[in-house]
Amino acid sequence: MKIRLAGVTEESCVDGPGLRFVVFVQGCPHACPGCHNPETWNTNGGSLMEIADLVEQIGRKASLIDGVTISGGEPFLQIEPCLELIRSIRDKYPQLSIMIYSGYTLEKLQATHPACEMLALCDILVDGPFIQEQKAELPFRGSANQRIIELKK
Repeated sequence: MKIRLAGVTEESCVDGPGLRFVVFVQGCPHACPGCHNPETWNTNGGSLMEIADLVEQIGRKASLIDGVTISGGEPFLQIEPCLELIRSIRDKYPQLSIMIYSGYTLEKLQATHPACEMLALCDILVDGPFIQEQKAELPFRGSANQRIIELKK
């Protein structure tokens, strides 16, 4: 299976707790004014990558990182590829935490069965759209409306 990516960052300390491998998926319906990744909006942009190749790339960093962050774009536009990616990470590298960013709220995601399955495999969700009028200097999020939710609690 393939996933459409805007890109990856192999080592980041600003996209979640600890040192993280960050996967930026391509495609976003939210188009939030002031978004810092507007190049990820086009669902036909970016490039396709085999999930097995991406998992192998993550594996080369697994002993150095604390987790994987899936950002975007909007990860929940690619539920099936993201589910396969997360399952593969959980299977091969269970020590890594998984964090996901979404412009949807947790409550909206919980209303969708495939989204619930994806959430059940993740450790942390940052939810809600970026709202420029609420822009704030907060850890791991851009606006005050966004929440950091520990899903395993």
